[in-house]
Amino acid sequence: MNSKAKQRAWSHAVEGEQVELQDVPVEATPLAPLVAPEGLQVFDVGEENVGERLDRFLGQAAAARRIALSRTRLKALIEAGEVRIDERVARDPSTRLAAGARIAFEAPAAQDSPLVGEDIQLAVVYEDEHLIVIDKPAGLVVHPAPGHAAGTLVNALIRHCGASLSGIGGVKRPGIVHRLDKDTSGLLVVAKTDAAHQGLADLFADHGRTGSLKREYQAIAWGGFDARAGQVVAPIGRDPRHREKMTVVKEQRGRHATTHWRLEESLGPASLIACQLETGRTHQIRVHMASIGHPLLGDSVYGSGFKTKAALLGDPAVSALAALGRQALHASVLGFEHPATGEALRFESPPPKDFARLLKALRAPRAA
Repeated sequence: MNSKAKQRAWSHAVEGEQVELQDVPVEATPLAPLVAPEGLQVFDVGEENVGERLDRFLGQAAAARRIALSRTRLKALIEAGEVRIDERVARDPSTRLAAGARIAFEAPAAQDSPLVGEDIQLAVVYEDEHLIVIDKPAGLVVHPAPGHAAGTLVNALIRHCGASLSGIGGVKRPGIVHRLDKDTSGLLVVAKTDAAHQGLADLFADHGRTGSLKREYQAIAWGGFDARAGQVVAPIGRDPRHREKMTVVKEQRGRHATTHWRLEESLGPASLIACQLETGRTHQIRVHMASIGHPLLGDSVYGSGFKTKAALLGDPAVSALAALGRQALHASVLGFEHPATGEALRFESPPPKDFARLLKALRAPRAA
């Protein structure tokens, strides 16, 4: 049965200030809180679980108790010799279980992350003991990778969160459940605890189809739209000729992807649109909009063929687009049910100054 809950709506100003807007009564179904595994965990195998794999059984049993342990983490504990069946160490995750067996484990203390925390300024929109919401600036890489071993959001969060990080996956690190491209700005939520990480991961895997997740992006796309709204349904995969790019591919070669778009404002040779994702593929909005002839302004990867159209914008907009120096894409809305408390949260971020400057220039009358 649904119960009344309050949705906390927040707006994050460009300058980094945080303002609570309102308490709005909404329908929500609070979740039973996920908890971190503390102390000895003991499970008895019933007749209904005879012959089941050890890792699968533990995953289901932990979920039933709302213990925040993913199957990947449980598999690692088994292979490390931390799990016992009737007092005997079981190192094989595929071990088949017998009725009446008693399984026990105690998750070891989390290890410190091998990544180094760095003093990088963060625009924190919301933070509690479970999670943190960041308004990411364009240019900041989310996670260390080849070519970006330092100076990332993860490095900044390790420094910012410090001792408040729990052992996600056995290591004290931020739990990244979704990402934004380096040159995409906007809202991003990160888990600080195992419980929050598991709950958020489930929400993002569902992409709001049945759960509480709400994400919306603002984008400036080339061209005008004949309809007020629509969707792009096309599988996305790696471009076989340019491996650093993604592209729309045949179904058997890619992953299903759906993007919903809504026209917000016609801007002459360009349009301001709002996009919502039903799936979360790499570069999804950029690839999908380019595939229907509306690449994003400033997108050097998927909109390079539209460079010659810049002259249609007028001098002020051309200058603003050059100053933007990236794709015109901003993650403006993020809403979800708190994985530990069940509270409905919603955050809004206005476009950053470079995006807003381009919008202003496009709205200005152009000389004849």
